[in-house]
Amino acid sequence: MNKIRYINMCIVEFAKKFKMSTKIAFNYLKRYKGLDFLDKCYEAEHQMSLSDSLNDLIVVCKRNGGTLG
Repeated sequence: MNKIRYINMCIVEFAKKFKMSTKIAFNYLKRYKGLDFLDKCYEAEHQMSLSDSLNDLIVVCKRNGGTLG
């Protein structure tokens, strides 16, 4: 349950950071493997600051073809 809450929080904060809806943020993170990253690396990521986690998401998505950041 904590992993789900954490991933949801990251989606919401990612949406706020880039001034988009949470639905668009979810779709973007899914398309560019950000959600896979959060799921796989939850143990490490949830111990970091939210800002660091969002920066990691941006890097992962860029590596997979994303253009935000």
